[in-house]
Amino acid sequence: MKSLRRLNLWFVLAAWLAVGSWSVCLAAQSAKVPAAAEEQSVKPGINAEYLKPDMVVTQWVARFEKPGREVFDQREKILQALRLRAGQKVADVGAGTGLFTMLIADAVGPKGKVYAVDIAKEFVALIERRAKEGGLKNIQTVLCTDHSVELPKASVELVFTSDTYHHLEYPRSVLASIHRALRPGGELFVVDYRREPGKSRGWILNHVRAGQEEVVREVEAAGFKRVETPDFLKENYLMRFRKVGR
Repeated sequence: MKSLRRLNLWFVLAAWLAVGSWSVCLAAQSAKVPAAAEEQSVKPGINAEYLKPDMVVTQWVARFEKPGREVFDQREKILQALRLRAGQKVADVGAGTGLFTMLIADAVGPKGKVYAVDIAKEFVALIERRAKEGGLKNIQTVLCTDHSVELPKASVELVFTSDTYHHLEYPRSVLASIHRALRPGGELFVVDYRREPGKSRGWILNHVRAGQEEVVREVEAAGFKRVETPDFLKENYLMRFRKVGR
């Protein structure tokens, strides 16, 4: 009987060692396997010109804020389409020179807040100077990354992007961060260039990665639903999406 008990104990010990060894083996194997969901760049280097240490912001002000550029000429209509309310919390993603940041800050008033989000330090510094000079205390700048807008969870009711979507090198990751930053029922507005072979300028066809319907598919796959497409722009389009779920 004692021999039988000793034998049983040996079986238990052997089984325990086998399970432990198997667990260690699995852990070692999983450590070697790269994350399958890791997103690949859709257009490497798309933001390189904005990340140069010697970038001159004045040249971008002259390029972005000039008559003839549709989003500049139609900025008031675009702002009206957002239907902003006093006290609202808004993020201007890809804020650039701050053209829309300033307009949005004025529209939401002193009780509202605007997060001016950009990947370029020089643009962030420019917006800070402009906000100070204009006495706009409801603007907070955010230096983002190419994977995330770097905003707190459920911190805003509306996210606005103008001629920025085609500069998202990792759109799936960025859209996920926007989804997290929006409160339930929050809205995402996308203004970008129409990419239509045979119609769009050559510069747009070469520079802009995705056409409008592809953008819709990507945004909706990230947990949004398109609810409106105002039709007053020609070279650009404007789409309003609403966050689905939490």
